[in-house]
Amino acid sequence: MWDQSPISSRLQDVQSPRMSGRRLLVAIVDDEEPVRKALRRLFLSAGIDAVTFASGDEFLASMSTRRPDCAVLDLHLPGLSGLDVQERIAEAGIHLPTVIITGHDQAGVAERALAAGASTYLSKPLDDKVLLAAVAEAVGRAGQ
Repeated sequence: MWDQSPISSRLQDVQSPRMSGRRLLVAIVDDEEPVRKALRRLFLSAGIDAVTFASGDEFLASMSTRRPDCAVLDLHLPGLSGLDVQERIAEAGIHLPTVIITGHDQAGVAERALAAGASTYLSKPLDDKVLLAAVAEAVGRAGQ
């Protein structure tokens, strides 16, 4: 059960009106299996459906059959980087709220990600509440 902190209240606000009877779906794209599993468990525990992908190519291929409400993209992926994935989505004319995560923060990358349309840029290790709030905010902005 959620406590009624501002973060959980925002998340509940996003889930109810925006989803019109269905749960929010978040795509997690990270090449580290333990990270994918942990984030999936976090989202499921918050009442959010989650699908995971080990690469940007795998995620992009899935977009033709199932479009998530938000994507959590690792910056450093094999093949396409998180920024490359974000750019391909934008080039396709798809507006998808995106949260970029990284374990290897580099100067200027956060600014580049945000300028390219990412809602948020977070460094690992991730704080659960901060990530949930970032997703809620990204989806909420997209729904306006």
